[in-house]
Amino acid sequence: MNPGLIIAIVVVLLLIIPILWFVAVMNGLRQLEVKVEEAESGIDVALTKRFDVLTKLVNTTKGYAKHEAETFENVTKWRQGLPTKLSLDEKQQFMAKMDGVQAGINVAVEAYPELKAEKLFTNLQKSISDVEEHLQAARRLYNSNVSRVNTIIVTFPKSIVAGMIHMEKKEFFEADAGKKEDVEISF
Repeated sequence: MNPGLIIAIVVVLLLIIPILWFVAVMNGLRQLEVKVEEAESGIDVALTKRFDVLTKLVNTTKGYAKHEAETFENVTKWRQGLPTKLSLDEKQQFMAKMDGVQAGINVAVEAYPELKAEKLFTNLQKSISDVEEHLQAARRLYNSNVSRVNTIIVTFPKSIVAGMIHMEKKEFFEADAGKKEDVEISF
């Protein structure tokens, strides 16, 4: 083989290998950057889910608890008999309501008043726990991806590529007090 050709091949390889390495590292950093953005979006999704689920469940539970309280109040009135001093129309409306109450309640519920609202409260607690777990998982994924990117950015020789493409360290997730507050639950 011609020594000039061998030298030319070695020179080309010495130029191509660093370029290929640079491109591979750059692409890897860009992919990790996309992963960080995706994980950040996952946090936003979890926060939206948290807000939606909690506010809807709280309102539903409040509404059902109110309905249940009214139902038992009506049962108590029904047991006491027809209220006095009502017009015929009011009496008919009252009896229609009591017929509805009677149809919806059975003897077992009256004898063992296990309120359905208790199940709703239990479901509310479970849903809150599930939403919080989902949010924590999204935060952990984000911080994990940030850690991977930051490690590469500060580790030689990949830090050279990161500096050349102007990549900066990412911040770890910290809850913003204004936007990411817990939903207040009050009954």
